[in-house]
Amino acid sequence: MTDRLIPRAQRATSYFPQLEEYCRWALEERGFTVATVQQSHWHLTYFLTWYASRGRSVADVSIDEVDAYFITQSRRRWCRRTMNSVAKILRMFFRFASQQGWTRRDLSIAIQAPRIYAMEELPAGVDWRDVGRLFAALDVNDQKDTRDRAILMLMAIYGLRSSEVAGLRLEHLDWDRDLLRIRRNKRRGTQDYPMLPSLNDALIAYLKSVRYRPSEHRQVFLSLTPPFRPITTSGLYTMVSDRLHALGVHIAHYGPHSLRHACAAHLVAEGLSLKEIGDHLGHRSTRSTRIYAKVDLAGLREVAVFDLGDLP
Repeated sequence: MTDRLIPRAQRATSYFPQLEEYCRWALEERGFTVATVQQSHWHLTYFLTWYASRGRSVADVSIDEVDAYFITQSRRRWCRRTMNSVAKILRMFFRFASQQGWTRRDLSIAIQAPRIYAMEELPAGVDWRDVGRLFAALDVNDQKDTRDRAILMLMAIYGLRSSEVAGLRLEHLDWDRDLLRIRRNKRRGTQDYPMLPSLNDALIAYLKSVRYRPSEHRQVFLSLTPPFRPITTSGLYTMVSDRLHALGVHIAHYGPHSLRHACAAHLVAEGLSLKEIGDHLGHRSTRSTRIYAKVDLAGLREVAVFDLGDLP
């Protein structure tokens, strides 16, 4: 079942049977979302591939080797948040592996990770002026640009996650009522958005001039070369990253999430409430949205002036 969730390129590992069993358990027994299972499989594949290169069995893995993996990745500029997320994934996997008897010891309690403090970082978003440059650089006569314009709109204007864009299906486009239906992975439900005229035009241009061939796939966005498979989240990352680099934009992270952050920061600057912004982004609680209040520096300065104005 879960092999359909896992990119074909990642199925060659000798540990695939164990990974398949773990992913099935995480999906069906723990109730994790498809996106969470895919992310876990991606990180576990890279860890196990790195470990296999040392010529040892997974049954003999030690905490020293797990620590060595984190040291190796930190030298490759993994940030603290990434290391914290991967540590959680490894803890869960090794707890399950111990219960299944795949390892000689339970390593889950020994895996350490950096502590992450609430709202310790500003979102690494693209400046809204650079978002404008991103769209201005698109060529209406180029097939790739025609497809990517609709994708970039969904990310920058609607604030969609890459998994939500990749998972968008033809039946989610309600042309009769001008609605866009988005499957929210974290909310485990569907959220309706009004389809803006600009997005409507971009989608029609893509469907008519680029995705006009009959296809067995129901996903909206397909690759541009045969066999025309659905675009992946990694493909979306590469597309956004390449375009931002080409513009000479300097930010901490160049992936699709930077456009989601840009969307949130723009909504803050426009004066929307955190509740309204959270609803737009599909957040489950205002805690996820609160960090964007730190982005509106001009607004914070106004508050500071007002609050301190009467003091001698």
